[in-house]
Amino acid sequence: MAEPVLTIQRLSRAFGGIQAVKDCSFAVEPRLITGLIGPNGAGKTTVFNLITGFLTADNGSIRFRNEELLGLPPHQVEARGVARTFQHLRLWGKMTVLENVLLGCRTPAGENVLTLFLRPGRVRGEEATARSHALEVLEFFGLAARAHVLAEDLAYPEQKLLSMARIFATDAELLLLDEPTSGLDSESLRKIGPLVRRLVDRGKTVLLIEHNMELISQLSDTVVFLHQGRVLAQGKADEITRDPALSQIYFGI
Repeated sequence: MAEPVLTIQRLSRAFGGIQAVKDCSFAVEPRLITGLIGPNGAGKTTVFNLITGFLTADNGSIRFRNEELLGLPPHQVEARGVARTFQHLRLWGKMTVLENVLLGCRTPAGENVLTLFLRPGRVRGEEATARSHALEVLEFFGLAARAHVLAEDLAYPEQKLLSMARIFATDAELLLLDEPTSGLDSESLRKIGPLVRRLVDRGKTVLLIEHNMELISQLSDTVVFLHQGRVLAQGKADEITRDPALSQIYFGI
């Protein structure tokens, strides 16, 4: 078996007297889709926030490719190869679709003021490469024709795709998708599933929060069931959904 891309051990985080995540442990295997499911308030988004540095854990360990991420700020987590989307889309509405994706493309030379003035040719070369990469990403997500449209003028399903395109452009190995189908109509839902699977075909590993159990069953290679901040079960989607005790927790039946 391949070594896990991400290993979480005894992760905990409390907010005042509320224990959002407690002794949470699971692993994410490379080039697979792992579904993170559970009832509302189970701690799923908190786990995402802890992995990506938007929250600091009270204790535990988060190792990505054997490097500890705990304590790193979000930009350093992303630089190491972990990127995420959000439930509430964080797009730059007054920027074009292309500009939003370009924000995800790294141009190290352009980030250095000295290089900017002393080696402008190198900076221009990186910018041209980034633009070409961004256009390829937009083509992959079916947004190439919308490249010069303002992000705020996109339809909601297109904005969902743009949020995914932006993290794909970072070249991160591990992509964390937080409810990518929430608020989508049935036609858009049919497009998202195959697209997420194609991310894996392109060498990505996906950790997916999703309430659409049909989609979870279709996409996930393995499922982690979270309840009250703890992992209650991990296994195949059909095994998890057939477990009467877990169904009682998740569906209340």
